Amino acid sequence: MLSIGPTVRVFVAVAPFNMHRSFDGLAGEVRRLLLNPLDGHLYVFLNTRRTLMKALFFDRSGYCIFSKRLAQGSFQLPTVAAGVSRVEVDGAVLAMMLEGIDLRAPRRLRYERKPTSK
Repeated sequence: MLSIGPTVRVFVAVAPFNMHRSFDGLAGEVRRLLLNPLDGHLYVFLNTRRTLMKALFFDRSGYCIFSKRLAQGSFQLPTVAAGVSRVEVDGAVLAMMLEGIDLRAPRRLRYERKPTSK
């Protein structure tokens, strides 16, 4: 469970991201979005299929990366205008994204095991 303080803003990059990058690559992408990776906010990136999410955060002593891969379905982006490179979301929307909930219609897209028959 990721807990976000009330002063932390959450920015989601709209364009797909190369998930092979790590700390410096993610920080560079934040700068390309015209934001400062050292300001203590959370920056979220998705791969092309939107099955993998990485988030970058700076906590005054260094960078942290959080990553999540959905077993089934894909992460959903909030509705954005054309030509927008990033969108700011609140903690509740991020929580729904992390749970795999479709933001257009609240239903779960996560994998659940089916009981095995003996």
